Amino acid sequence: MTSQINKENLPRHVAIIMDGNGRWAENNALHRVRGHQKGAESVRKIVTLSRNLGIEWLTLYAFSEENWKRPKHEVNALMKLLKRFLKGELKEMQENGIRLNTIGNTEKLPANTREVLLETIRQTSHNTNMVLTLALSYGGRQEILNAVQKIAHKVQKGEIKPTDITEERFSNSLYTRGMPDPDLLIRTSGEYRISNFLLWQISYSEIYITPTLWPDFGEQEFLKALTEYQRRDRRFGAIGAT
Repeated sequence: MTSQINKENLPRHVAIIMDGNGRWAENNALHRVRGHQKGAESVRKIVTLSRNLGIEWLTLYAFSEENWKRPKHEVNALMKLLKRFLKGELKEMQENGIRLNTIGNTEKLPANTREVLLETIRQTSHNTNMVLTLALSYGGRQEILNAVQKIAHKVQKGEIKPTDITEERFSNSLYTRGMPDPDLLIRTSGEYRISNFLLWQISYSEIYITPTLWPDFGEQEFLKALTEYQRRDRRFGAIGAT
């Protein structure tokens, strides 16, 4: 199916809401943590395929602000899994020129997990083939509120006037400063909602929803999403070609 992909018309930035790990585990009579472990295997496949295809930016919704409300044992397991994933994938990222990035309130992560995260970011900082961004302790509303507070503080100090607040200035106050907006947003598990993810950035993203649970989302599913993206006429509010 890779041959059906037009590499001249790939999304520059793909963002994915990785949903369904818990349901996958329940469907298979397994503990929820096993679903997250299986989901990490899907992450590995999609990162590798994205790099091989030449996608420049891949952003994965790995852990939301709301996820802190989950049972403590599940949160702890997720943090350990994240740490293991980062350590285990560092060599692969280095060999394939993948730079790790993160967005979100990562100060809330456990100290040992955050230490591994920051060290992985540091070690991959010079890689240029693809940027893998993990959204961790991330919430879209919180991101927007944080940006508003930063800009309001500058206005209060007299550094800028209210009329100086442009879309560009606002975008540069978000976690995603310097990143292009996603061209394609994928959501797995069949849920038709955004779940507080990249609320500002996805204003013109193409949205692809699949009923496939994230642990079952492999290379063929990803290629189907890219093929569907390439069929669409992206007009950005203008009139399409006739």
